[in-house]
Amino acid sequence: MSQRSNHLPTAQMQELDAAHHMHPFTHQADLNAKGARIITSANGVHVTDSEGRTMLDGMAGLWCVGVGYGRKELADVVSRQMQELPFYNTFFQTSHPPVIALSERLAQIAPDHITRVFYGSSGSEANDTNIRAVRQYWANLDQPERTHIIARWNGYHGSTMGGGSLGGMKGIHAQGGLPIPDIHHIDQPFWWGEGAEQSPEEFGIARARLLEDKILEIGADKIAAFIAEPIQGAGGVIIPPSTYWPEIQRICKEYDILLIADEVITGFGRTGNWFGSETFNITPDIITTAKGLTSGYIPMSASLFSEKIAANLSETDGEFTHGYTYSGHPVAAAVALENLRIIEDEKMIENVRTGAGAYLRDQWKQLSDHPLVGEAVIEGMMGGIQLTPNKTTRASFLSETGSVGYICREFCFANGLVMRATGDRMIIAPPLCMTRDNVDELINKAAICLDLTHKKAKNDGHM
Repeated sequence: MSQRSNHLPTAQMQELDAAHHMHPFTHQADLNAKGARIITSANGVHVTDSEGRTMLDGMAGLWCVGVGYGRKELADVVSRQMQELPFYNTFFQTSHPPVIALSERLAQIAPDHITRVFYGSSGSEANDTNIRAVRQYWANLDQPERTHIIARWNGYHGSTMGGGSLGGMKGIHAQGGLPIPDIHHIDQPFWWGEGAEQSPEEFGIARARLLEDKILEIGADKIAAFIAEPIQGAGGVIIPPSTYWPEIQRICKEYDILLIADEVITGFGRTGNWFGSETFNITPDIITTAKGLTSGYIPMSASLFSEKIAANLSETDGEFTHGYTYSGHPVAAAVALENLRIIEDEKMIENVRTGAGAYLRDQWKQLSDHPLVGEAVIEGMMGGIQLTPNKTTRASFLSETGSVGYICREFCFANGLVMRATGDRMIIAPPLCMTRDNVDELINKAAICLDLTHKKAKNDGHM
């Protein structure tokens, strides 16, 4: 294929894609029959496909393009760094200026007790690192039996053998022999879907105490850590009740369990603070980051370690035998530094908290008035709307779960909006650079698509 592949006819690109490209999380035969949607360019908060249709990207790529598309500053950084030092490893007592500067910057913006950084190329790699780190931490304290890690059903922590095991996605566990040993799961804090007759506050406490039950079942002397997203992202933007995280913190402290906050999605401004841990007053021992670290312009992840964890691993007898070829890649580090500068200088976190994000919050919540919407929840620039045929009884549709969500997603694409469906729950996480005009466009298009979905769901017998 030539370098000008974006200018081939759409049908030809779809044919080549079907012949040679295996897509992640995709039923390949269905995609090949339909033909891939081919995105050829993007600018700001919009993407354009090979047929010239422009869509507002309500998912910031894959939760990641925080500063928006087409940032020349990031492209220029790539060019300069590639000419100066395109690659060098950080193995064998070696470092380089971009990774040193980035590590210092991350320690500055992270919570005060977070001081060290270990790099990878994806959130999955970072969570694999975290498994190794917490197990080695306890081994260094002469407690090698503390290998067990507790996570949540419907949480997402990646799709490697380690990350896929930590995550609570049963479809991932059904393939490839997952989860690996010593990984356990407890139920999620999804009040709308699972709260029954409890108040959100009662439900939050009850779901948090499932962690205590699991600790006592396994034995606290065998537990290494608990891992969870401050807000479940791929699980449907599940925002826990206000009582949930304080109780989780109490339990981890009481039983001396390490706490890992997976902030691959909630990190770098998404919830109106640098980290979701700040939004929910969480004090984690490790923070998992990726996506927003570089706004997705180049792959990079980082496990942010507390001084307690880092000092322990530094005292390992010998070495922490773990790492990746691209750990601390100089080009990725340079991009991350510039990306963080843009977020700070252009006050994007303030925009999320009090600017366009506050306006989005007000407009998004009004979608709960729609007859197809059971709840419309949002934290910062991260929202979910639950589709239901009866919001009073919180009923499910008559069809297979996800059927109506898929209908809504397709209407969104057809009407110029990228909005993701997770089952029958629609979710957004737009770029942090959104303006009020962008918010109006998003809400107006979402309302149109909900109307179209409601009509089709009734006509096709889903309700």
